[in-house]
Amino acid sequence: MVPGQPEPAGLSARELAAEYAAGTPFDLAQCLTEPIHLLGGIQPYGALLAVREPDLTIELASRNAAEVLGARRGDRLGTLLADAGPLRDALARLAADSSAVVRVRTTTGATFDATLHRSDGLAVVEFEPAAPPGPLYPGVRDALARLRGARTATELCAAAVREVRALTGYERVVAYRFAGEGPGQVIAEDVRADRTPWLGLWFPASDVPPQARRLYVRNWIRLIGDVDDESVTLDPPLLPGTDRPLDLSGSVLRTVSGYHLDYLRNIEVAASMSVSLIVDGRLWGLLACHDSRPRWLDPEVRAACELLGAALSLQLAVVDEREAATALAGRRGELNTLVNTDVEAFPGAVVHGPVSMADLIDADGCLIRVGDRTESAGLVPAALDAVLSAAGRDTGRVWSTDCLREAVPAAVPAAGDAAGDDAVAGALVVPLTDAGDYLAWFRREQPVDRRWAVDPQRPVVTGRGGRRLSPRGSSAVWRETVRGTSLAWTTGDRDLAAELWRSIAAVQLRHAAHLAELNAELSARNADLDAFSHAVSHDLKEPLRGIANYATFVLEDADERLDDESRRRLTTIQRLAGRMNDLLNGLLDFAQLGSAAVTAQRVDMERVVDDALETLAARLAGTPVRIVRPRPLPPAGGDPVLVLDVLVNLLSNAIKYGGDRIEIGAENGAYYVRDNGIGIDPLFHGEIFKIFRRLHARGGPYEGAGVGLAVARRIVERHGGQIRVDSRPGRGSTFWFTLPPSSAST
Repeated sequence: MVPGQPEPAGLSARELAAEYAAGTPFDLAQCLTEPIHLLGGIQPYGALLAVREPDLTIELASRNAAEVLGARRGDRLGTLLADAGPLRDALARLAADSSAVVRVRTTTGATFDATLHRSDGLAVVEFEPAAPPGPLYPGVRDALARLRGARTATELCAAAVREVRALTGYERVVAYRFAGEGPGQVIAEDVRADRTPWLGLWFPASDVPPQARRLYVRNWIRLIGDVDDESVTLDPPLLPGTDRPLDLSGSVLRTVSGYHLDYLRNIEVAASMSVSLIVDGRLWGLLACHDSRPRWLDPEVRAACELLGAALSLQLAVVDEREAATALAGRRGELNTLVNTDVEAFPGAVVHGPVSMADLIDADGCLIRVGDRTESAGLVPAALDAVLSAAGRDTGRVWSTDCLREAVPAAVPAAGDAAGDDAVAGALVVPLTDAGDYLAWFRREQPVDRRWAVDPQRPVVTGRGGRRLSPRGSSAVWRETVRGTSLAWTTGDRDLAAELWRSIAAVQLRHAAHLAELNAELSARNADLDAFSHAVSHDLKEPLRGIANYATFVLEDADERLDDESRRRLTTIQRLAGRMNDLLNGLLDFAQLGSAAVTAQRVDMERVVDDALETLAARLAGTPVRIVRPRPLPPAGGDPVLVLDVLVNLLSNAIKYGGDRIEIGAENGAYYVRDNGIGIDPLFHGEIFKIFRRLHARGGPYEGAGVGLAVARRIVERHGGQIRVDSRPGRGSTFWFTLPPSSAST
């Protein structure tokens, strides 16, 4: 027989054991989706009336209301009370989503404690027999003082279970802490000596399904007086004029799910009470109270327990904040170093610097992604994008999990594909921006041993004996090694991650300010360049033209009177003025490319080559150069006028330094101009694209301003392409350049 389980009639111990071992699987989804707030009934130790304000006409009533209060549907609540004033005053002061308790007396002379709240547009009034006043205040005050003396979460919970048990008289009071949305563990207990202790045991997440957890957040306290009491339904069962029952989420008498009653009977509990522990708006855990006999608590005692639960929740939050503050203070030096990271070294220094993000939080891997740069160190999941996507893009919001296989199934390899030291099980991620920039830490799997109060693989079994939840809290304890989880991320870890995000944001702001300074300086230099270009165009070229013209006039008008030396000098002046004019024109062309907009359109490269050859026809006419075009050129995307300048400059260079053959073609997505001329030493391949950089002495056989290739490079780069040269002395040169495909143009 299963330990601690009562034996149903007609079943032997052997049959029971066989039923448990091979029982029919129970559909737990029924329990997980049951609308426990819409069960349409209450526990029978009180009565419920739902009334319409302001006249307090009764719209719904529990079926025992007439017996308890003498109330029927359609009556006025005020006529049942000896004095309706306190009730009306309490309803007038009742805030939204809150409740109140008021002492009332009926016309029969009976005294009740009435708990008030609002639901579905009605005022819901729940009546319980009034308890005699007791000296609760001193005990509650002393209990709160003892809670303040605890320093850790475990100490706080240990103190709380002692105080609640002393206050209520339950046989067992435990503090039950949830692991996120998953299972929970008993971390503190005060229990009668003859009861089996539960301290340290884990309970499956299915014990407290999601809809129950939501109600625990809304209502701090929940009481079940007797698991064998029959529920009392409401009359009518549905809200007048609707097809739905009254929402009893805020009810203190709300009836109990049959699944939960089975659970309580299975652990030999006849009465229970739960007090919520809520930290930062989430359900941290519960104080669970159990008794083997029916037990009812009056509203005053429940209020005292609720006060203790609220105080404990606040203290737990303080403990979390204190631990986080201690962790933050211990890492302040590292944070300050990261805040002062050199903007030039960002973001790599955040991961690889002498002080890195790995120094802040204990992890097996870390990462920063900024734009198209990702810097990482240590263990990083293969499906990184799936993990980052799960974290979202809410800037500065810390997302974490210690079980990736549950939180992001796509990020975890199939069973057997990864294990041990290479298995990433936990992640903590902070979006740096909403554009896909992230900070992230990762932890490897850390198997842990757990003692379960129930077989975690079979929390529910059924068979000939009917539906039964598996035994828990008895001598049947299951031991399991939990895989797929990492060391849990603490509040301190999350706060450190958030603080680092703020620090990185400061670095980015400095980086942006630095870029703004550089851009401002660049803008100023561009303005100076524009002014210089204007001066060159108007102030330098005009006197230069005058010098050239006057030299020509002297040669023409005084030719017979000039000696040979004077004639040679005047000719030199003309030649130098022409060369200076070429240099100024090249400089203007180069400067204007810095601000000229690139007009993207389809460029017919065959036509551009034709235009370039026509432009250079006069230069080609006096040379033995033969132009070869082995196959038609594919179209490109860009500005046809600027692309023409590229071809003209590359062909001019080939004519000047080439032999007797120039080939124009395209291969592997790049265009080329190839000659069989003098070639270029590889040492100077980068130099030739710099403005005014010449490899040959002035006055030699190869004249030029040293501007053409610099102009060609700037045009290609403004189109988003690249230009390079393949050449060796005596073997000719091939200039390669790329342009956007024609499909990229508009």
